[in-house]
Amino acid sequence: MSRIGKCFEGLKARGEKALTAFITAGDPDMESTQALFKKIEEMGADLIELGVPFSDPLADGPVIQAASQRSLEAGTTLKKIIALVKEIRKTSQLPIILMSSFNPVYVYGEEAFVRDAVAAGVDGVILPDLPPEEAGDFLALADKKGLDMIMLMAPTTSESRARMIAEKSRGFIYYISVTGTTGTRNELAVGIRDKVENIRNLTSLPVLIGFGISGPEQAEEAVKFSEGVIVGSSIVKIIGGDEPIADRVEKVGCLIADIKRSISAGN
Repeated sequence: MSRIGKCFEGLKARGEKALTAFITAGDPDMESTQALFKKIEEMGADLIELGVPFSDPLADGPVIQAASQRSLEAGTTLKKIIALVKEIRKTSQLPIILMSSFNPVYVYGEEAFVRDAVAAGVDGVILPDLPPEEAGDFLALADKKGLDMIMLMAPTTSESRARMIAEKSRGFIYYISVTGTTGTRNELAVGIRDKVENIRNLTSLPVLIGFGISGPEQAEEAVKFSEGVIVGSSIVKIIGGDEPIADRVEKVGCLIADIKRSISAGN
């Protein structure tokens, strides 16, 4: 069982829900990413997504697009991110997921990427622009090495396609709570509870809600009918501030702690 599977098994045994935090790797630099990772883990996050910056992102809103641009300008590459994961693994067993456009993986080489990522300690990968209909070869490589390929569902996903995604996804289902790009919203979308219940009829995998979970209030509500939440833009917005990086790291830690408390309250 992967670290992701063990994480959800442990959460379920304790009657808890998952907080997944997203940060863009290399924003503002690799050293800061390592400090942020440590703080996010200390403050109670259960999993972490490291975003791989790309010049032409698919689903990222303006906050994460800006973070990707800062990271690229700092010289971040997929190879450097994998090396960072290897360094982090010296002190942490927190499940790590890479979220990337398919292009950097394709350029790296699919087989080489899976091999190197797993060897470094990556547990899962999200490739939003690799549709399940075309993911067979990559999924076979990932399954062989024990890399969880996590797939996305959206409010617009048809029942037949949802069945296919449920069958092919590993680790958990990433449910996009709204149509559109990443970003903060003031409230959850109407009908989201019913959508999640429909997914539960298709798979035993945990369902995590992302896109629009910007703070404690939305997180507290979302975990009432899901296995957890994914928080990204509100974290990345803090990282993109102009205060000293140490202050930004502390602010991110406070946000993680607040959301974790709200998840416990809503559970």
